[in-house]
Amino acid sequence: MIDKMVHNLEESTGVKLDEWVARVNASGLEKHMEKVKHLKAEYGLTHGYANLIVHTAKSGLPSKDTSVDKAAELIDSQYAKKADLKPIYDKLIEAVSAFGPDVEIAPKKAYVSLRRKKQFGLIQPSTKTRLDVGICHKKAETTDRLEMSGSFNSMASHRVRVTDIEQVDRELIDWLKASYEAAG
Repeated sequence: MIDKMVHNLEESTGVKLDEWVARVNASGLEKHMEKVKHLKAEYGLTHGYANLIVHTAKSGLPSKDTSVDKAAELIDSQYAKKADLKPIYDKLIEAVSAFGPDVEIAPKKAYVSLRRKKQFGLIQPSTKTRLDVGICHKKAETTDRLEMSGSFNSMASHRVRVTDIEQVDRELIDWLKASYEAAG
């Protein structure tokens, strides 16, 4: 998804990510949201593109680099033999990214960590037909759908098993949002 955003940013603006990073670094602004607002107001960028640029600049890594390429590689690897689950992942990432500018999507080898100040969730393609969403919110009450994580992943307190894109619904997004808010 990050790779796609970088490609779309360059295609729609005609400016490479490296140049956007240079522009935001030259702005003299310090705070994350100041930089995002500057890019939106000065260049008419969407919040998503502006946030991508600021996160890339903040990482200190070259933007055509290893971090974007490595993240895309990790995600591609996770879904290489589970391509039917990728649209579910994409829908979850789109929803989670809308929570706020401080959402960090951190791909690992077997799952993607969702972070704010600390991890609030994770997305893991567990089988060829099921994606597990881990939710880090110990105060959440279990339901038929929101179960204790058990041995699924020690980094999450709860788990939701997702086998169909329609299961990425308001209820699941609300659980993730509550976890996001608790992680702030």
